[in-house]
Order: sequence, then C-alpha cells, then structure tokens
Amino acid sequence: MRKIIHIDMDAFFASVEQRDFPELRGKPVAVGGSGERGVVAAASYEARTFGVRSAMSSRIAKQKCPQLIFTKPRFEVYKQVSSQIRNIFAEYTPLIEPLSLDEAYLDVTENIPGIVSATKLALEIKQKIREQTNLTASAGVSYNKFLAKLASDYRKPDGIFVIKPEEGAAFVAQLPVEKFHGVGRVTALRMHELGIRTGLDLRQQTEAFLRQHFGKAGGHYFRIAQAQDDRPVEPDRIRKSVGSENTFIADLDTLAEMQAGLLPLIDDLWRWCHRTSVYGRTVTVKIKLNDFQIMTRSRSALLPIRNRAMFEQMVFELLEENFPLAKPVRLLGVSLSNLEDSQPYEGKQLALPF
Repeated sequence: MRKIIHIDMDAFFASVEQRDFPELRGKPVAVGGSGERGVVAAASYEARTFGVRSAMSSRIAKQKCPQLIFTKPRFEVYKQVSSQIRNIFAEYTPLIEPLSLDEAYLDVTENIPGIVSATKLALEIKQKIREQTNLTASAGVSYNKFLAKLASDYRKPDGIFVIKPEEGAAFVAQLPVEKFHGVGRVTALRMHELGIRTGLDLRQQTEAFLRQHFGKAGGHYFRIAQAQDDRPVEPDRIRKSVGSENTFIADLDTLAEMQAGLLPLIDDLWRWCHRTSVYGRTVTVKIKLNDFQIMTRSRSALLPIRNRAMFEQMVFELLEENFPLAKPVRLLGVSLSNLEDSQPYEGKQLALPF
C-alpha cells in the first residue's frame, strides 16, 4: 500500500506578495489585473473571507471587497520559490509529481531518510518550507492520490490531515460531490439532477449507470466513490498542452483587431517552444464572445509545427473560419497540443497576460 503526501501551498501567489511586501500583510490582496476586464489569479485569505476567489473577474472582486489591494503578478519570483520548495521535496523522495507551481504529490512509501511515518515526513516538509521560504503549506496524507489531495484541502491554511486506509470509504461517503476533484460545477449539477449529492449517493450507482450519463469519466467517478485510486505518482509526467490567452480591455469587433490581439499570444507560445525545443502538431484557437459564449477550433499537422510563420498562418485561418461572428469578442486564446519531446511538466499553463 502506497504512502502519498499532497503538499499545497497556502494562497501561494498572494502569500509571496505579502511576504515580500510587509505593508500587504494582514490585508485583503488579489494578484492579477485591477482593470475592468482583469481577472484574479490568486487571493489572500483575508480577501477570501469576503468571497474573493481565483478566476473571479476583478470587477466582481472589488464589489465584494472594496478595500481589495491588487498587485501585478511576478511569475518569475513564483517560479523561483517553487523551485526552492521542489528542492525540499527532493530531500525526501525522487517520486515527485508537480501539478502546478504551488502543489505536488510525493510518494514516500520508500523515502530517503527512511522514516516510516508519512505523517512525520509531511510535518518535517511543512516545517522546512516555513523555515526556508517563510511561507506555509497544507498537507494531505493518505494511501492514494485522490484522498491525499482531498485531505490537503481539509484543514487549510497551514494544516495537515491524514486519511488512513480504514477511514477512506467513510470519508468519501460524507463529502458533497462538489468537493471531489474532477467534478466541476456543471457535472455536479448533472449529478444533483440524478439524485447524487454525496459520495455515498455516488457509491450506490453502478458503473454502467455512471458511464451512461458521464461517459468515460463515469468509470473514474465509480472508482473514487469507493475511495479507490491506483494512479502512481509520476515524476516524469509529460505536459500535454501549452496555451496562452488574454481578456481584452475593450471588446474586439473586426478581424484585424482580433489578429492583432492574437499576435502577442502567438509570440508567447513560440518563445516557450523555442526555449524548450518542444513543438506541437495541433493548434487550437479559443474565442469568447461578450455574452460569454465560447467557441474553439482546432487543426492538426502531420508533423510538429517548427516554423513560426506556419504556426501564425494556422492560427489566423482558424480565427477566420469563425467569421462572421454574431457578437464582439472579449477573450482570445491559443494553445498547442500533441507535443513532441516534452520536458517534465512544471506548471498548468503559461502566465496569462493581465
């Protein structure tokens, strides 16, 4: 049986800002753009008490918390701190699977110090993170990844929670399905319509029933309802896609305006490809209209796209396929997938422009 630790830094981006700028400590802070079309990338715990959350529009965030202080993101600093934390993990195990800059799974079934107790290891790691970075982390300890991640959320911030093998099924049974990682808002609503509101409700369904209503994901929901998760910690997890997007200050109406808006995103991705020597075969363009309707278009090449002019041409052709548009555009995004010769996965996405 595995011993898995999930480490999740507490309000990571906002906590780094409060650490580096003492005048922000104890105050509601949002990392992100403060403009009318800005988005909150991270919120301090002081801001969260007002209902401010990541991915919330800055306009709504300011309505909820008029005294909210916005700071511009410093992604290079966050990456440096994340690397520092990763080095701490490496003192305990080589089996580290980063999920983003601020969280990772660690398999400590066999560990470098030879400590039997995973709980003791998690406490040591939390203490070292505090000593070396002056930041706090929460830890979840369990026998699989699904439960370890649930556990790390249970006593935030600066908490630790352990789910033992004999406790897993009961823990999952009492949780609302919204708390399950992998069950988003839309899926949760569909489950509610089917009378599924808790882990126990989910467990009482057959796998065939769940697959009928949720497709391939139904098999996953069936297993986690039983507190089962056989996925190993993957230290060489490969990035599947890379993307960049931007919400514009003013809506875009013309094709020329949208092409101009896409160019910085194309440059953003191409710099990443050039730096990492990783290229993709599939180009996807995302368009969000001002009524929040989203459209995506994709096209794949036979070989990885290694020519910037070809990449730009494919992006523009995918954009043009959507014309004429019914309404103005508030957001554009570009992504590359089917990557070749990827580096180990180090983050969820590129830094999005604010």
